[in-house]
Amino acid sequence: MESELVSASASTLALDDGIENLQARVSSLKKQLRVQTSTLIAAPSTRELLSGAPRAGKLLAQAAAQEAHNQQCLYRACASITTFRVQDPDPNAVDGGAALGLRVEVVSRAKFLRPYYVLLNRPYPNASRHLRVHRHTVPPCIPLAGLAARHLPPPPAPDQGLARFARSLRREIVRYHHRLGVVADLRKAAGLGRKKKRIAEDEGGEEEQEEERQARGLININPADAEAKQLSIEWVDGRTGRLVLGDDGEILKFVAVGDNGRDRDAVRELLGGAARVDEVVERLASSG
Repeated sequence: MESELVSASASTLALDDGIENLQARVSSLKKQLRVQTSTLIAAPSTRELLSGAPRAGKLLAQAAAQEAHNQQCLYRACASITTFRVQDPDPNAVDGGAALGLRVEVVSRAKFLRPYYVLLNRPYPNASRHLRVHRHTVPPCIPLAGLAARHLPPPPAPDQGLARFARSLRREIVRYHHRLGVVADLRKAAGLGRKKKRIAEDEGGEEEQEEERQARGLININPADAEAKQLSIEWVDGRTGRLVLGDDGEILKFVAVGDNGRDRDAVRELLGGAARVDEVVERLASSG
């Protein structure tokens, strides 16, 4: 009776995995179909053919929508920092509620992220034109206060560098998302980005995890701080490590500790002489 239950459980798990894989495959094919369809419709040759074809109104509407989307993407890619005026509805707001908005566009992993916004006002007396950060949606790990103190000093500073502030802010945001991206790539290359699968054996009914991490001995790679400048690494044999990154993903320091203290072999095995995390990702991906 017990063996029949184990066999039924194994069949159910195998069926669930098959359905999950099939759904993922269908979703991927639908996404590829949408991309290829939009590419074909937006082509000038296709639009020329559709313009003279009867009953092509729906396709022409899709082509116009795709062209507008392409223009928006081009604008967001080229004009990565834009300004706009804002009116604060608070009747007691400084400077009559007038504010200047900064919109910061960021692309990460081939996708546009939700824009970041910074609102600036003029709260200083004597009709000073000096700006101050009023509200923002920037992540807490970005040194916004330090950038504002450097480029937007309050009076009696002679002038401010709004353009330098905007460029420095976007640079910090892009660096932050680049570090998050390379951490995700590192996890994937090490076999940690896949969902765990369970397979019941015929006799014992034990569950095993089929992941590449077992071959490399890695069980965890995660950011250890909000800025993603330090990574915590764990091995199956109990060793732990701390990898310190620079602003642009360069490797500043890596220390691994085992039962007998520092383990330099683990450092050489994982890094392989790489100076950047991107190089570690490429090496792990090629060896896998």
